[in-house]
Amino acid sequence: MTGSRDHRLVALFLEMLAAEAGAATNTLSAYRSDLMLASATLGGRLTDADSSTLAALGEDWRALARSTVARKSAALRRFFAFLADEGHRADDPGAALPRPGTARALPKVLGHADVDRLFATIEARLAVAHPRPGDLRLSALIELLYGSGLRATELVSLPRSAVHPEQPYMIVKGKGERERLVPISDRARAAVIAWRGHVATDRAWLFPSGKRHLSRIRLYQIVRALAVEAGIPVDRVSPHVLRHAFATHLLAGGADLRALQTMLGHADIATTEIYTHVDASRLVELVNTRHPLVELAPRRG
Repeated sequence: MTGSRDHRLVALFLEMLAAEAGAATNTLSAYRSDLMLASATLGGRLTDADSSTLAALGEDWRALARSTVARKSAALRRFFAFLADEGHRADDPGAALPRPGTARALPKVLGHADVDRLFATIEARLAVAHPRPGDLRLSALIELLYGSGLRATELVSLPRSAVHPEQPYMIVKGKGERERLVPISDRARAAVIAWRGHVATDRAWLFPSGKRHLSRIRLYQIVRALAVEAGIPVDRVSPHVLRHAFATHLLAGGADLRALQTMLGHADIATTEIYTHVDASRLVELVNTRHPLVELAPRRG
């Protein structure tokens, strides 16, 4: 049956990644998605693809972002290396896949006016005698995304007791299981407390859904729906864009880069430094208003 061999060998490959390489759940999910999309594109014959077929597949990716192409190519190259190592095919055609540069892309920027529109939309929903639980949840989610700069995974997996009514911070477990202190504003704490009253005390998560917590995909959908309601183009808003807004707006307001690195949970400050690109206008303003030469009379010809 067309595609059944692809499914079987992809499943074996993912089992190997989990058992031998200790791949994380998110990594396995991304690999599965990329491999099965490639299989569908090739009519269920990914495992039989030759070099020319993979080169053509790479050409189909030309319109995609370089980071996306790099990820897809890496997934397929590793898959074909596995097939060759395990004897499922005699050759490894993975070298035909593209190897785009890995230049770091600048983050999308959401301005203060757009953020204000998002919160105004939420406030309009809450301006009733008895706000709906879903709107209280939305308020808590957006307050934490923009107010504390959490990653999507960190946010949806917060335990029910993560936010204390009297503490201006919370402990978050981020990448690599590293814990950090994250500041939380008074309004964010109030939003969380209002929402938590609708979460049963026996639930493990602050944002439960079914037997687990809210998924990252569902969070993405919630944020996009809010953008539509606020009249902001959906391609400009996502949970990660709100995290970027937290960082860029803090930096523009005078936050120390090292402090920002700690709040964001970046292991390398080079990752944090990418946000300094949005501060060019502020730097120009500082030079024009604060530099000692400003106080000197201009030269006359």
